[in-house]
Amino acid sequence: MSADIVGKRVLVVEDERLIAGLLTDMLMSDGHEVDAVHTGRAALERLAEHAYDLIVSDLRMPVLDGRGLYRELEVKHPEMLRRFIFVTGSALDSGNVEFLKLARVPWLAKPFTMNELHRLTQKVLSGS
Repeated sequence: MSADIVGKRVLVVEDERLIAGLLTDMLMSDGHEVDAVHTGRAALERLAEHAYDLIVSDLRMPVLDGRGLYRELEVKHPEMLRRFIFVTGSALDSGNVEFLKLARVPWLAKPFTMNELHRLTQKVLSGS
């Protein structure tokens, strides 16, 4: 089995501060450098300033939601589309199932375990 991928720069996009903090802690304990923002618009501002290896984003947020962020990335940062994970408590909401299928972005349903987050982030970071 190959060694875990560590030392990557990860952007967490989550409007619920408690969950943003938990995601940040989980990813930092996995050996990554993590920045957290609370809206999709703030994520775009960070992406204009810094390069990231991975984005972990909520789907439902105010200002600019996960779908809107994804659509902006298609235009402004298409290289990030393969390095994107959604975490959501609303995957089965109307329209979200279809969006997740069409976007083909990996996602985790809230609540998730640290092990589930670790496995998915490793998979996306390895490009497999």
